[in-house]
This record gives sequence, structure tokens and C-alpha cells, in this order.
Amino acid sequence: MSNKSLGNPFSAKSDLRHGAACGCAECKSDAHARVAAPMTREAMLERAVESAVVRSVFGHNELNRRSMLGMLGGGAFAAALASVFPMDKAKALILDDLGPIEKPDLKVGFVAITCATPIIMAEPMGFYDRYGLNVEIIKTAGWAVARDMSLSGQYDASHMLTPMPLAMTLGLGSSAVPYIMPAVENINGQAIVLSNEHLDKRDPAQWKGMTFGVPFEYSMHNFLLRYYVAEHGLDPDRDIQIRVVPPPEMVANLRAGNLDGYLSPDPFNQRAVWEGIGYIHLLTKDLWEGHPCCAFATPRRFAVENPNTYGALLRAIIDATQYASNHDNRREIAEAIAPAAYLNQPVPVLEQVLTGTFADGLGNVQREPDRIDFDPFPWHSMGVWILTQMKRWGYIQNEIDYKAIAEQVYLASDARKVMAELGYDAPEVSYKSHTIMGKTFDPDQPQAYIDSFDIKRG
Repeated sequence: MSNKSLGNPFSAKSDLRHGAACGCAECKSDAHARVAAPMTREAMLERAVESAVVRSVFGHNELNRRSMLGMLGGGAFAAALASVFPMDKAKALILDDLGPIEKPDLKVGFVAITCATPIIMAEPMGFYDRYGLNVEIIKTAGWAVARDMSLSGQYDASHMLTPMPLAMTLGLGSSAVPYIMPAVENINGQAIVLSNEHLDKRDPAQWKGMTFGVPFEYSMHNFLLRYYVAEHGLDPDRDIQIRVVPPPEMVANLRAGNLDGYLSPDPFNQRAVWEGIGYIHLLTKDLWEGHPCCAFATPRRFAVENPNTYGALLRAIIDATQYASNHDNRREIAEAIAPAAYLNQPVPVLEQVLTGTFADGLGNVQREPDRIDFDPFPWHSMGVWILTQMKRWGYIQNEIDYKAIAEQVYLASDARKVMAELGYDAPEVSYKSHTIMGKTFDPDQPQAYIDSFDIKRG
């Protein structure tokens, strides 16, 4: 079992950013030592815990960690850390919790968008390897394919849109199969793009008769676009056309005139600007700051049948998500996920998305550090909001228990437990109010929220 990603976190000489696919001089020169002295699985897990905690102390800033340890020395720092954090107890807890991995070789699907950053980067940067897993991540053409590959068992787990495991559990658009979503991948990270032919249509009230793309029916993109146009007096089912278009096909359809605009995941918003055919009308964070978008999900049966594998995989995903949340790591991540096997995008395009310094297609350079961000905690209140929109627009016909479904699918307790084990802060509650376009959503009053809208179905 490889331990290439597991440098000593108490050493100023090790670089914890380097993963199993790293080809830098440091990793190449140290390759023989690693092969000669492989770690046991228990030692790997202990080192993974140490690494997560130490990186968290330094805010995932590798340069700061190495500089501080160079001045203090690893032993002194380890002693100081042990005085305030029960490292041995944390390691014992994880070793007790994680028995032998039942299925170390896994297939995990992803759609090639920046929202999948943690799932993608976890391969080249060694996060799966860190937890004793051999994960093949598989590029997937779109969300219908991702759904079907997951339902058929060809994927063990998958990158999904946050509404998808709710819909699949309810049997909306597919057979009903219980799914779980123990981690959100990204928050924010979307935009509304319009063709340059519509530079004069900055007011959504002017969009009547226009055609927009979204990546999937059961997506935040669809629900946020519907919400936005309805707040401007347009019925999304009657006044505009909404078409499902796989993200990689968004730009080509905009260029061909098949779409007037789209609400899409990146990098395809920035790619339209890069190619000079569209402009960014607004970022979805301006509709709902911190809204969820994509997630890590799996059939419930996978976690039940392979609890130790599930635990290791969730730890890898949450660890990678927390790493991506540090803006200091974003340029490094852009390079890691740019190759053809992953996003197949120019590094400058990904850097504009991940760093939040970008051209908007209107002659401006915007600086929005939280254009995309990464937070793994799956708030139950976010799940309830998504269900209200499914009900509002007629996807759900019958009466449902909003909270019960959200709690069945969004496993906040699993996320909280792993975040705490790895030394990350986790919310103590799983419900809170949210503000969308200035209107407060109270998760305790879902039906009243739906009833408050003038434009809805039913």
C-alpha cells in the first residue's frame, strides 16, 4: 500500500500537498525510501489524523507550517499541540471506528466541473491513498448518466447535485432507491451567463421568450433560475424555456444560438467569457450567499454493506474539501484538476473561478473570493429548502414530511463526527434560516414558505 501522500506533518522538510501522482523532484528523490519502508494500514491512518490536525492548525497553509516547524522544531511543536489537543485519543477513536476496509478498490463518478474539485483533486493529490483506498474516478458525461451508473451499481459513489439524492430516494425521475449524502462538495460556484447578443437585456423582465439551459432538472441551477425569474415576474414554465443541457455542451449551444443563456456550473461560465461569446449576468452567490450545489453521495446499501470503506471514503472527501476551502491552495488545485483526464480546461480559466478574480465579459475584472467555496457540512435546512422548491414547481405532487426526508438523506451527523475527528470545526446544529434574494426561509415552516409565492404550480 502506497504512503506517498503521507509526509511527516511535524517535519519542516516534508510537503503535505504532494500526492500519489506527484512528480516533483522531492517526491522522486524520496521514492526509494517510501518503497523500502511501507506503512501498515494502522500507521497510515494515524499519520492521516496527524496530518489533518496539523494542517488545520495552520489553516491548510503549507508554507506557514513549514516555516513555523523550521523555527520551533517538530518535537517542540508536537509537544505543544499535545498539550491542547488529545491526538492519541483522536487516533485511537478512528482506529477503533475503522476496521478492515471491505472494498479498497472503488469507482467514483464525477462530472467535469469545478464543483467536483474535492472528489477530483483527492486522486492526484493523494487524499484517497491517505486513507488506504484505491479510487478510480471516472469522468461522466452528465447527470442522467451519473444517476444511472450509480443506480446500476457501476459506481460505488458519485459526485451528484444536492437535489439528486433527495429525488432518487423519493423516486422522482427514476426508481426509488434510498440514497445518502454525507458531504456537500461546494457552496456557491454557479452563475447566470447570457449571450453577447443580449448585452442590452440586463433586466430579467426582458427575458420573456428566451431559452435557458440548466444541467439537470433536479439541480440547484434549475431551482435558482426558476426562483430568480419568478421574483422578476416571469413564470419559468410559460414565459421562458428551460432546457436540460449537459455542462460540457453549454458553451457550444450558446455559440450556436440554441441557448440565449444558462445557469451553469463553472468552468463553463468563465469559458463563455474566455471564448468571447457570453458575459456573466450574476453569480448565484448574489442570490443566496453560501447556497449548496454539488455533493458526495452513495446508495445507502453501500454504506451498510461496507461501513469501514464508507468511513474511509468520507474522511478522504471531507479532508480534501477542507483543503480546498483554503484560498491559499486554489492555484495549486487548479493545476491538479486541469488535465484532460479531469476537467480538460486551461489553467487560467480554472484559476479565475477558484481564486475569484475574473473577467466578467463586460470589460470588468471582478474580485469575489467566495465565487466558489467548499464546505462539507450538509445542512438539513438546505435539504428542506430544496424539497420546498420541488413541491413549488410540481415535481412533488403528494404531501411529504420535509424534515424527515432531509434527515434521512443528508447525514449531518456523519459529517459532524468526521469533521471533529479530523480536527475541523463542525456546526452543533443542522437547521438554520437562510436568506434567498432578501427573503428569509424558515425550515420550520416549509408549507407557509411555499404558500407565500404568487408564482407556483398547483
